[in-house]
Amino acid sequence: MDNLQTETGANPPSFQLNEELINPAPRQNEALQKSVGRMRNIGISAHIDSGKTTLTERILYYAGKIHKIEEVRGGGSGATMDHMELEKEKGITITSAATTVFWNNKTINIIDTPGHVDFTVEVERSLRVLDGAIMVLCGVAGVQSQSITVDRQMKRYRVPRVAFINKLDRMGSNPSRVIEDLCESLELNAVAMQVPIGLEEDHAGVVDLITMKAVYFDGQKGEKLRIEEIPADLVEKVQEKRAEMLEAVSMFDDQLMEDLLEEKEISEDEIHAAIKKGVQSLELCPVYLGSAVKNKGVQLVLDAVTRYLPSPLEAERPKAKNAKNEEEIIELSPDPTLPLVAMAFKLTEEQFGQLTYTRIYQGTLRKGEQIVNVRTGKKIRVGRMVRMHSNDRENIEIAEAGDIIAMVGVDCASGDTFCSTDISVVCESMHVPVPVISLAVDAKNSESQAKMSKALGRFMREDPTFRVKVDQESGETHIAGMGELHLDIYIERMKREFDVEVIVGAPQVNYREAITVAAEYDHLHKKQTGGSGQYAGVSGRIEPLPEDHEEEFEFVNEIFGGSIPSSHIPACEKGFHDVMDKGPLAAFPMTGIRVVLNDGKYHDVDSSDLAFRLACRTAMKQAIAKARPVLLEPVMKVEVETPTEYQGNVIGDLSSRRGIIYGSEISGEGSVVRAGVPLSEMFGYATELRSMSAGKATYTMEFEKYAESPSFIQEKVMKERAEKAKEDAA
Repeated sequence: MDNLQTETGANPPSFQLNEELINPAPRQNEALQKSVGRMRNIGISAHIDSGKTTLTERILYYAGKIHKIEEVRGGGSGATMDHMELEKEKGITITSAATTVFWNNKTINIIDTPGHVDFTVEVERSLRVLDGAIMVLCGVAGVQSQSITVDRQMKRYRVPRVAFINKLDRMGSNPSRVIEDLCESLELNAVAMQVPIGLEEDHAGVVDLITMKAVYFDGQKGEKLRIEEIPADLVEKVQEKRAEMLEAVSMFDDQLMEDLLEEKEISEDEIHAAIKKGVQSLELCPVYLGSAVKNKGVQLVLDAVTRYLPSPLEAERPKAKNAKNEEEIIELSPDPTLPLVAMAFKLTEEQFGQLTYTRIYQGTLRKGEQIVNVRTGKKIRVGRMVRMHSNDRENIEIAEAGDIIAMVGVDCASGDTFCSTDISVVCESMHVPVPVISLAVDAKNSESQAKMSKALGRFMREDPTFRVKVDQESGETHIAGMGELHLDIYIERMKREFDVEVIVGAPQVNYREAITVAAEYDHLHKKQTGGSGQYAGVSGRIEPLPEDHEEEFEFVNEIFGGSIPSSHIPACEKGFHDVMDKGPLAAFPMTGIRVVLNDGKYHDVDSSDLAFRLACRTAMKQAIAKARPVLLEPVMKVEVETPTEYQGNVIGDLSSRRGIIYGSEISGEGSVVRAGVPLSEMFGYATELRSMSAGKATYTMEFEKYAESPSFIQEKVMKERAEKAKEDAA
């Protein structure tokens, strides 16, 4: 097992546990050592404009993948990972892009994800299949709203991370304050691994607290590392920070702690091993410093990725369900010789067919092999496999456990599981946020209508947060998404990629309806016709679900003694769920309801699934009417960065929009104002903010929660919906 040692010479701390799960056959061990053990699957995530894509561009350059650094904004052909024309124009990442590089004799699969919250599903599905991540933070702004969202996503999928504080060349950069932010706002055990040599325009390099050497980045693009002694004016500070780092790291190694207490010499290998253990247990977040745009600090972050972030062998084992018995949970093993289990996590439509980004969790996938889509049961032959480098691809013949590749021309949906023919399991799906805004769209003519339908179908397959619905009464097509920018991008893509001129209606808020108190129901559905009749009785109660409950609907079966046969219970659940589509106030979807069924009546001849489904529908409607239904509106978490002189105007304006100010603070060159504001009040805010701040303020906005809307808003929305229903009927 010597080949699996880290660069420090220490065996991975968690490898002993995983070794027991591996068949010790020589060929298999050799395969694991050569491929899986030397692989890293990482994502780069952060708040918008923190420098993710700039960092990725440098990683590609230093790893020899590209030979010229391009910038996200400015001249040239644009950053490698921002391959869409819209991304180049707007200077933002819209879709996640994958690439593979080699560093320290390791293969690193990298996914660069968007920072804008409207494209948060790109981050969500990337983290779902990754084993580690680099969390990028701005050295001036620190922890921002999307940093909090990214942190929550990493914790949801238990993804170990290292942090990189970027932009230390900017005025007002303060890495110490950012590390405090990481500890306080995100509750991370963030520990600095470096001390900066100068800040702002004087930022020259970093001091490594493990090697106790100063590192400078020379050459035209910072490609040459120059190792020097620590500058004299920093020696005292560096010794203090090293003591703090060793104290924090020693918590993960008893021997290291003893050596520290006894003031013994501590080797670099011991420190590396302890850090790796802390990172992979999710209890330590090592922090690195630099400036990607000035080519400083990037190589040391890559070293940290290969040293501390887990290979698929060391990562927490993914779980899957037995497709034939969902109660049975199966732990997948990153073993190339076991039956294949892979998951499609991202789809894009290409000229030659669908491109399916796939993570292989177990087994080996070969070109020409037959695999099964577990959801549809269909057998598929893999005609072509590629390794992605942004929008370019390299044909491959084989991919093993732990790898991330793309299949060409395979028809499937995002989240589908693929297996070899001798196994049938389903990988756990990812969390998909609920769309909060919708628009009515129409094509200018019948020729454009067909193209628009094709475009919308493709976008829905690609993006689980993009929804399309046709209003049955008006015949209007509504698209729904995570924000105005999200929908604007898709409308622009329809024009560019499908040559469709689209007529766009005014944005509409996706309200929800909910109950506020518990209510009981007791209904008997009885209908006698010429033939067999319908007979079904149900009784029980409905009640609001707790606010922190993620499910929109929960069904609880408390039937004992057979008052309703168990064969009819699924039909009852469907009947209750049918009513969730349209609430009684304004026909918006209902949310947050628990239905308890505890008694009923049935007839040996006249009872049927249909009778119970109809009975439950009526019972549910009656109970909702008694449960004081209310209209819920989406509230957005808004973060405004503004010069301090405009802070009062910003706060006043947000308050006038029914916003609740959470707080404001001085950050770098200006102020940051955080607030919760109803989405309905935020349309056109970008224009207003520009005018009130002379174009100097910027803002980000993400969905926070659904909250009860004031009575005057409820009345207004109900009236508008009623008038629209009349127009549609006419």
